[in-house]
Amino acid sequence: MKVKVIGGGFAGCEACYQLLKRGVEVTLEEMKPLKKSPAHTLDTLCEVVCSNSFKSDDVNTSSGLLKAEMRMLDSFIVKIAEQTRVPAGNALAVDRYAFSQKVTEELTKFPNFKRFDKVASDLSADGYDFVIVATGPLTDESLIPALQDIFGKDFLYFFDAVAPIVTADSIDYSSAFVGSRYGKGDADYLNCPMDKDEYLTFYSNLIGAETVDLKDFENNVFEGCMPIEVMAKRGADTIRFGPLKPVGLMDERTNKRPYAVLQLRKENAEGTLYNLVGFQTNLKYPEQKRVFSLIPALRNAEFARYGVMHRNTYLNSPKFLNSDFQLKANPKIFFAGQITGVEGYMESAMSGLVAALQGYLFFSGNNTIAFPADTMIGALCKHISTDFGEYSPMNSNFGILPAYEVHIKDKSQRKAAYAERALNSLRQTITSI
Repeated sequence: MKVKVIGGGFAGCEACYQLLKRGVEVTLEEMKPLKKSPAHTLDTLCEVVCSNSFKSDDVNTSSGLLKAEMRMLDSFIVKIAEQTRVPAGNALAVDRYAFSQKVTEELTKFPNFKRFDKVASDLSADGYDFVIVATGPLTDESLIPALQDIFGKDFLYFFDAVAPIVTADSIDYSSAFVGSRYGKGDADYLNCPMDKDEYLTFYSNLIGAETVDLKDFENNVFEGCMPIEVMAKRGADTIRFGPLKPVGLMDERTNKRPYAVLQLRKENAEGTLYNLVGFQTNLKYPEQKRVFSLIPALRNAEFARYGVMHRNTYLNSPKFLNSDFQLKANPKIFFAGQITGVEGYMESAMSGLVAALQGYLFFSGNNTIAFPADTMIGALCKHISTDFGEYSPMNSNFGILPAYEVHIKDKSQRKAAYAERALNSLRQTITSI
């Protein structure tokens, strides 16, 4: 079997390893060192471009659970991370240079591995059983025409402007009411009202909050999608006539129109996650938690993901990919990494693992693996392949898992139960195959 992998980041390198160890001849096309994106500086593979922390390694956290599941599937990236880790408490953090160097060295040891320094411009599978495209959030412009030939301009996004998402069970429903503006729809929104004093407190904290520093290549991208804090600085009432407008909403508990209203919209079909409508933001993560928790209904909110606004080429995956990361219209092409809409280092590596494993099984004439939805891997595979409203990237979090059979009030105990269920479920799946 011969496979081509395009892109030598986390997803691409994990995919290479999973195929190489199974005896597959792998050709990796990587544009470094011929050309580097604005975020990359090293010539080696799997460069850590942002934080050197891969988040918590505690199995009772969503990121720790994902790593535990990946270990069960012999993840290359997790293995190298453990070999190059640096002290970081419960987090799995690495020496970024040693990590990248080690990944490159270990892949190069395989006699069935070939690396071509090439700026890819097509997705051709000619001469290969299948291709895995793992070009990342900063996919080079040379490949964009080939992607647009498949997906069209309407289904290829060039930046990520996503509002924060909170878990449904962390919302204070006593401070919220259900209803659509002017009574239209089927009560599609959960409304979080504020009186004048509450709003002014929220507003003053919002305009004074710290924001992230955008890189040069991320500027001038968001003209059509203004951050909530930028809009707020235009005047105290600006967002009350925008995302927080109370017009058309009546709080039946008070029989009055609120002074300001944040609307929450379901992020998934199960209703376990809610999106803060219109709250695209460049606030730093701790500031998002602090400021948005000043809204009464969100005083105890648990953020499944924070708002982000940055350059991020990604696909409207549910329309085009199945849960194996395989292109529905052409089974010889798989996608992996952040271009599919998974967010984070480990999530990207996971997608490379799944794409390689499923592709290997598919083209070997074997059944692919149905990863259970109650595992973190299965839930992320479901997210990228389930068409539910407007698609947005997602990282690992407990909110994307099916609700536990019995509600457990204590948060730490609930997370431990989720983790135990997931690992047992994946263990049974592995045993069955």
